Amino acid sequence: MTGVPAGSGLLGEVWPLLGLEGVPPPLRVRGATGLAGVLPVPDLALGAVAAQLAAARLLGGGAGAGTDGGADGGADGGAPLDLDAAAVGLAFRSERYAAVAGRPVAPGFHPLSRFWPTADGWLRLHANYPHHRAAALAVLGPDVARAAARAPAAELESAVVAAGGAAAAVREPGVWAASPPGRAVAGRPLVALRRAVPGPPRGPAAGGPRVLDLTRVIAGPVATRTLASHGADVLRLDGPRLPEDPGQLVDTGPGKRHAVLDLASAAGRRTADELLAAADVVVQGYRPGALDRLGLAPEAVLERHPHLVVVRLSAWGAEGPWGGRRGFDSLVQAATGIAAVCGDGATPGVLPAQALDHATGHLAAAAVLAALHRRRTEGGGWFGELSLARTAAALLAAPRTGPEDGVPPDDPGPWLVRLPSPDGEVALVGPPGSPPWTAPARLLGDAPPAWRAPG
Repeated sequence: MTGVPAGSGLLGEVWPLLGLEGVPPPLRVRGATGLAGVLPVPDLALGAVAAQLAAARLLGGGAGAGTDGGADGGADGGAPLDLDAAAVGLAFRSERYAAVAGRPVAPGFHPLSRFWPTADGWLRLHANYPHHRAAALAVLGPDVARAAARAPAAELESAVVAAGGAAAAVREPGVWAASPPGRAVAGRPLVALRRAVPGPPRGPAAGGPRVLDLTRVIAGPVATRTLASHGADVLRLDGPRLPEDPGQLVDTGPGKRHAVLDLASAAGRRTADELLAAADVVVQGYRPGALDRLGLAPEAVLERHPHLVVVRLSAWGAEGPWGGRRGFDSLVQAATGIAAVCGDGATPGVLPAQALDHATGHLAAAAVLAALHRRRTEGGGWFGELSLARTAAALLAAPRTGPEDGVPPDDPGPWLVRLPSPDGEVALVGPPGSPPWTAPARLLGDAPPAWRAPG
């Protein structure tokens, strides 16, 4: 690419938000992401990946220096960070390429998970999970198209959400920006990171940072699979009553261990607290408030364990009237105006990837790595927060830089990591710029709820 490398603007914006010293490293970008469109998704993707690679470099003395390696960074920016744009673009569409024994495993979208024309516009449903599907059908009945066409989009949105489902009316960017939830999001930084409680300096565990993964779907799991590629011991906990789609875990779970733990039980909460006492990081990806009744609100966790780094991701952020609302990338695109901008004037459109999920995941990994770096020198417990809606606002506000230079790859083969498993070879898009995983994901319950033994 010519001129200022794509992603440099976002990296420059994020660096001071992370409180990192000096200036970020200069970027050298080669190739094309294949994510070009109406909005500058390539800049978002490259900048988010660069942020976590640069933060990893500070923490680990060279880890995550880029696809071509590179010298250590420093307070003055250090050696350039080399980014392979094709690797980044493929990673942002990684679910499309995950396969086991040559068979694609991506769950895709349920037929109900689409745009539906309404009496005054469009409604986007997310119905991949059975309970969300049941809620949508309870409101709309078996003839969804007919019921949707008879009512206003905002009315249907409210009804589906009230029934426990997931939906969003398609809005124009200005309408969203002027709304109470839009104003609440606009008042937040793209990445919020602060020292929440005092404490002495502390480095990560000897075998790599211990990360308790309390996330689901895409953004949070992308953050933690990224941390796993940087050498973290990532332990994901899932409850026994709401299992994740196995195909999605193939893509988002490499490098991690997966355990089932009932946090609704007293014994499960005691085990979780023992894990937190020995952890470095907890990443939360459930909607704000969902974990509070289990004693896992960020404030409560930091009060009991003031050495931790706690980073929370959500769809809409914790502030404002939508703070506790369910949300997914597709719904955030609809509500914030991205779907309207990407449409053709008659029907809504979508981004070339679930870029809000992936970018927010990489930015969350950057927040974790930056907080670990700062905890090592400044001490204390740290709290970071991000949301897909705030990432959407950044994308909508970013300069539209025009077409990419270069041609994206036709064949993802050179960027795939191939790992053995009992079910056959697992093929995955490798992490962009950080070391590849050495183990695939396994079905939930393949590990006990315990940290890896040192050494």
